[in-house]
Amino acid sequence: MSTDGVDSKKRRFLLTAATSVVGGAGTVAALVPFVKSMNPSARAEAAGAPVEVDVSKMKPGEQVTVEWRGKPVWIIRRTEQNISDLPGMNDRLADPNSQVDQQPEYAQNISRSIKPEYVVLVGICTHLGCSPTYRPDMAPADLGPEWKGGFFCPCHGSRFDLAGRVYKGVPAPTNLVVPPYHFMSESKILVGVDKGAA
Repeated sequence: MSTDGVDSKKRRFLLTAATSVVGGAGTVAALVPFVKSMNPSARAEAAGAPVEVDVSKMKPGEQVTVEWRGKPVWIIRRTEQNISDLPGMNDRLADPNSQVDQQPEYAQNISRSIKPEYVVLVGICTHLGCSPTYRPDMAPADLGPEWKGGFFCPCHGSRFDLAGRVYKGVPAPTNLVVPPYHFMSESKILVGVDKGAA
């Protein structure tokens, strides 16, 4: 113990503790930006990160739009009537059996979906890239008495049914694209990843 009344052991302990705290805080402050840099940027996420969608609150006939790879992706919960109307549309459609490769293999069916109740489509017209409007109404005056719901592109008049299948005689050459997706549960869809690749 020194003669001036200072306890050197206590002083050394306090200086060591204070230095450790300041050094630890400095280390954390230096690591935070480094760790954050490992997270994907907003640009990288928009470029292809999968998008999780909760469909539990969707009512029949409702549409939800999410963004995946910078494109709008529509999820529509079809009504029982919509589903039963799909086979009757075949004679008006250019590719009713989805022979052109615009969907994953598991969506190459009449409903173009994993579960007939839900359809998942990229919301971009296959003609010149406009975004069609969702028109679930039956036989509206502007679309005619044969219209059973679907998508209408206001840019050049292309029409698609509620499975995203293109009508004959319109500018769009192919059906709307079905992105890769899968059901994570009964109420959650993951857009951007097939189940086998998840």
